[in-house]
Amino acid sequence: MNILQTLPVTLDDVLEAQKLLDGIIARTPVESSRALGAQVGGEVYFKCENLQRAGSFKVRGAYVRMARLSPEEKKRGVVAASAGNHAQGVAVAAKSLGIKARIYMPLGVALPKLAATRSHGAEVILHGHNVDEALAEAQRYSNETGTVFVHPFDNVDVVAGQGTVGLEILEQIPNVDTVLMGVGGGGLLAGVAVAIKARAKELGRDIRIIGVQAENAAAYPPSLAADALVPLKKVSTMADGIAVGRPGQLPFSIIRELVDDVVTVSEDSLARALIFLLERAKMVVEPAGAVGVAALMDGKIENPGNTAVVLSGGNIDPMLMLKVIQRGLSAAGRYMTVRMMLDDRPGSLATIARIIAENDANVTGLDHTRVGGSISMGDVSITVNLETKGHQHGEQVLSALRAEGFQPIVVH
Repeated sequence: MNILQTLPVTLDDVLEAQKLLDGIIARTPVESSRALGAQVGGEVYFKCENLQRAGSFKVRGAYVRMARLSPEEKKRGVVAASAGNHAQGVAVAAKSLGIKARIYMPLGVALPKLAATRSHGAEVILHGHNVDEALAEAQRYSNETGTVFVHPFDNVDVVAGQGTVGLEILEQIPNVDTVLMGVGGGGLLAGVAVAIKARAKELGRDIRIIGVQAENAAAYPPSLAADALVPLKKVSTMADGIAVGRPGQLPFSIIRELVDDVVTVSEDSLARALIFLLERAKMVVEPAGAVGVAALMDGKIENPGNTAVVLSGGNIDPMLMLKVIQRGLSAAGRYMTVRMMLDDRPGSLATIARIIAENDANVTGLDHTRVGGSISMGDVSITVNLETKGHQHGEQVLSALRAEGFQPIVVH
């Protein structure tokens, strides 16, 4: 029996979802990346869901789920929980369908995401310190009031709606060999896998589907290895859109059958990918949307061929962007903080400045401290923030300082 016909979500479900979404969502563009293609030895295309309504793919699944509610269910309204993208997707879908929406978001949620969700007309309640706590409260409210709970990924209509991304990829890049995307709960990955694997079978082709997780929020690799859901004890990543500690049961049942691999990337790799997308692709992408790019840049995908990377969202807090840019530049060797001790006498600081200038580095910040537990009388601690041109240039600056008798310590 064809496994594709026995799964809880089929190609027919995704095609029906596509009909429902016609005229509701944007058919997001595909952009090629010569720079990344040159690195991996193949054509690389970005599926720009960061340019979707509400800034991510989430509106697809949310709208399909809510459009299929009965008149009585629509009258009762919907409730959801999210740190950002699902919240905005539900809010936009609810406004389009004339449904009242109540959204639980965790305390400390990024202000732009909070403001955007409210701007779409949803009632927002801040609750809990993470998405899991907000989800539990949303489920409790649903059970208590009869309001329809719209799960972010563990629902057949949601998965079918997200799968429409896969149909568009095949229409826009018919010669695609590999499709990469981030995975949190698994709704997007499961839906796209259903659509693309079924279409590929019809065409007699083999198209690889690979999920990517942040290594500090990677519940899928151990779950797939155990063939059972393995929740994480702790989740810590800048990629809040995929910071999910437990896979969804429904997506997992599809992913274990259809997805070729799930790989992980580090926080530094994520930061480098975001810098690359800003500089070379002119794309504002949130960390969760950049994990596929990070995997390619890290060489995690062997023989990718013609590759489509889903940039799943672009909702990034400007304050996080500032931190990510600094981390990305540091990881690429273009930003460095150096600390060193020197004699507290006239001319010492001038010598350091001269060495840095002669080696064509740029000082962006300086801290000069005479008092501290590890600072001896007559010494001073200097911390210098430097712009450099890469790892090799950074080592050149450090070597020049050491040659003059200083002992620089790289802080980051």
